[in-house]
Amino acid sequence: MNILFIGDIFASAGRGIVAEQLSHMIAAERIDLAIANAENSAGGFGITPQIADDLFDLGLDVLTTGNHVWDKREIYTYFERQPRLLRPANYSQDCPGRGVVVVQARNGVRCAVINLQGRTYMPVTDCPFRKADEIIQELDPSIRVRFVDFHAEVTSEKMALGWHLDGRVSAVIGTHTHIPTADSRILPNGTAYQTDAGMTGPYDSIIGVQKDAILQKFKTSLPAKMEAARGWVELHGVVIEVEESSGRARAIRRIETTHNHYPG
Repeated sequence: MNILFIGDIFASAGRGIVAEQLSHMIAAERIDLAIANAENSAGGFGITPQIADDLFDLGLDVLTTGNHVWDKREIYTYFERQPRLLRPANYSQDCPGRGVVVVQARNGVRCAVINLQGRTYMPVTDCPFRKADEIIQELDPSIRVRFVDFHAEVTSEKMALGWHLDGRVSAVIGTHTHIPTADSRILPNGTAYQTDAGMTGPYDSIIGVQKDAILQKFKTSLPAKMEAARGWVELHGVVIEVEESSGRARAIRRIETTHNHYPG
């Protein structure tokens, strides 16, 4: 089976290119399960119930998030009625939502999608390594296809989780930095890995935000109003081929498409 994962959808530009290209990608790549990180889909900061519904209507099966998931308070109660929107599992159990969901893919295979967040240079959370162990221990062992979005800042923490979970999950794909990395590989025990899937949004920017404000912030250390950039748009992600019976990944391939007409 084939899994599509789309990197951080940023603002209306990112949503626009997903709307234009997702159905074609699902058909062309014979995708059985389509996942995207959507924590920046509302103007670059957070996600709203309407945007989540719109992304599901486009054909995405599961939405993952990260530290910006709490930026729009109206999303808090949405978790109660839509379990396919995840927040990182290693936030406190008192937070709204859940960090794992089991869904049936288009080919009928039951798949687990797990969302975790790193701790280095990130908000305080429980240990993602121990939380991953706990989730896997509690999963029905018959569910062999297991995908992990690890939303983290530093490459070493992401790589460490990849090695920690090698052979126990089908894929560990990083998000958060908005910079696609060129290290896609299959680890020795069958886990597909890439440090960061990259961003789906405006690339004439600094990680999605208008350049001038961020440049001024770096030069002066003064606060800056961050707004989504405009112009050239790219979609980044990965397609992973997984053996259904074992959950082992057979192949991972980076994808990239472009469009230059969407506003920020």
